[in-house]
Amino acid sequence: MHNTQLDIITFSPTGGSACIANEVARGMEVGNIKTWNITKEIPTEQVCMGQGPVIVSAPVYGGRIPGIALERLQKFNGERTPAIVLVTYGNRDYEDALKELCDVLTQQGFVPLAAGAFIAEHSYSTQEMPIAQGRPDEADKETARRFGAQVITTWRKKEEAKYNLSEIQVKGSFPYKVKGAHTPQAPSIDQERCTLCGACLDVCPTHAISLIDDQNIFSDQALCIKCCACVKSCPEEARSFETPFRKYLFENFAVRKEPEFFL
Repeated sequence: MHNTQLDIITFSPTGGSACIANEVARGMEVGNIKTWNITKEIPTEQVCMGQGPVIVSAPVYGGRIPGIALERLQKFNGERTPAIVLVTYGNRDYEDALKELCDVLTQQGFVPLAAGAFIAEHSYSTQEMPIAQGRPDEADKETARRFGAQVITTWRKKEEAKYNLSEIQVKGSFPYKVKGAHTPQAPSIDQERCTLCGACLDVCPTHAISLIDDQNIFSDQALCIKCCACVKSCPEEARSFETPFRKYLFENFAVRKEPEFFL
């Protein structure tokens, strides 16, 4: 078990998806792990995966997988490679996202062996209106580790018995939920607070933020995917994102939801 090669592919602007993927990997207790962080960068050439399992983890935006995450995943091809497919969502619903991610990976040659939907702090969460604040918490992490242990055991048993891998069935439907029209918007900047430290530039997954003449931070609304990574990473709290949807989420999705699994 400890000699198993495990690859982890994550798109995780605010860290929740990467956290869950790493905890699942911990539970699998494998000795050889390679991580592919496609949050900002992607391989320059196509990557062909081997026979060892691959963990793929991404967030849910509006019940779907972000288009840019799916685009970057096109760089990876499986050869009947078993995949542990994970999504994280902000305590509302993951709708068709898990199925969408499984379907895309299947088209690229992977075989979804197991899948899970976990809760992570919503991108729109604030101190005043918390939405799944602090998640994944320790209970979520422990659950992820137990899931990982179960997955590696299941996979090993199938390998030893020489069973053919078959796709799992997950929640979701096709055609997928229709995505809402893109409304250009980006976080606002409090120029008096901003120190031009560059933290927001470092975390933006779409390179929508740039420094102009070393004096001003510019955000391209057309490129912004509203992940709010820049808002959460700003050490001076100089960035904010205002949306009426925050109040709706805060008022209607406060009851704690728990992870769901498919094996």
